[in-house]
Amino acid sequence: MFRNLLVTGGAGFVGSTLALALKAHHPDMRVTALDNLHRRGSELSLARLRAGGVRFVHGDIRIAEDVAAAGTFDLLLDCSAEPSVVAGIGGSPAYVTQTNLLGTLNCLEAARQHGACVLFLSTSRVYPLAPLRQIPLIENDSRFEIDGARCALPGLSAAGVAEDFPLGGPRSVYGATKLASELFAIEYADSYGVPALIDRCGVLTGPWQMGKVDQGVVVHWVASHAFGRPLRYFGYGGTGKQVRDILHVGDLVDLVERQLRVLPQARGEIYNVGGGRPGSVSLRELTDLCRLSTGKTVAVEPVLEIRAADIPLYLSDTQRVQRAFDWSPVHTPESIVAEIAEWVAEHARELEAIMA
Repeated sequence: MFRNLLVTGGAGFVGSTLALALKAHHPDMRVTALDNLHRRGSELSLARLRAGGVRFVHGDIRIAEDVAAAGTFDLLLDCSAEPSVVAGIGGSPAYVTQTNLLGTLNCLEAARQHGACVLFLSTSRVYPLAPLRQIPLIENDSRFEIDGARCALPGLSAAGVAEDFPLGGPRSVYGATKLASELFAIEYADSYGVPALIDRCGVLTGPWQMGKVDQGVVVHWVASHAFGRPLRYFGYGGTGKQVRDILHVGDLVDLVERQLRVLPQARGEIYNVGGGRPGSVSLRELTDLCRLSTGKTVAVEPVLEIRAADIPLYLSDTQRVQRAFDWSPVHTPESIVAEIAEWVAEHARELEAIMA
C-alpha cells in the first residue's frame, strides 16, 4: 500500500520501534527515520536502525528544509515531540512549542506537498487538568479507582476517559501544543484532503525507552530498582496510589498496522489508545512489580507536595479504537515490567549513566 515511509522522531523510543517493525513487516518499503537526537539516549537507536535497514537522516522538524531533505514519502508517522508534560513549566516554552506545534505544521505541509497520508501520535495530556481532577475516586489498599456510580462528566465511565471528555480549560503547555497540532491535522484533512488519523496515546513503554521521572515512568521505575536508586511518591498522601494505564509499544505497532489499512480514507478521526483499566497500574503496584522482577528493594520516600500538572488517575477508555480496528492489547503490566527488567539488566553498562 505504501512505498516510502517517513518517521519523524525516528530515533526516539516510539519512532524507532515503529520504523524497525514496519521495515521488518514490509521489506520492500523504504523507511526513513528523521530525528535531531535532542533526547539523551536516542543516539543508541542509530545502530539498531542501520541494522534493521532503516535510513537515518539527522534533521530537525522545526526547520522545514530539514523535513524536505528527508526525501519523498507517501506515509508520515509523526512521532516527534518534546514529550515531557512539565516542559515549559517554570521556564521558556520555546522549545516545546516550536517542536510540538511548528514542527507538526512543517510535517503536515510536507505531507500536503507529497500527497502523503499522516498518522499523528498525540497524547492523553490534551485532556484538561481541572476535569481530570474532578473524576470521582474510590481509594483502596493499593490504588485509586473511578467511582462508576458518580460519573457525571461526559465521556467518563468506570472504563476511563473517552474521546468526548470535556476539552475546556488549561492542560499544560505540552498538552496545548499537542491539542493544537490535532486541530491542524484535522484542518489539513478537511481543507487539503490530507488523509490523517490521530491517536491520543496514554503511557507508552517497553525496552529501549530512556525513561525519566517526567516521561517514561515505567522504565524509570524499573531502572531505579535495578540500579539501587531511591524513588519518591509525590502527592495524594504520598502513598503511591496514583494510577495510569500503560501500553507496551508492541501493542501500538499492532494497532498501527491495522490503521494503515484504512488510513487513505481517514479524515482526522481521533482515538484514545492505551492499556485501559486491565492495563493499569498504580505507583505502589508498580513498585511491587519492580521488586519482583529485579529482586531488589529501594527506598521510596513519601512527598506530600502535588506537582504542577499532576493528576491522581487517568485511564484510557479504548472502546472506540477496539471496535474500529478489532484490536486490544496483549501485554499485561506484569509482563511489561518483567521484559523491561530483563532489557535493563542486559544493557546495564550503557543505560546506567543515561538514566542517571
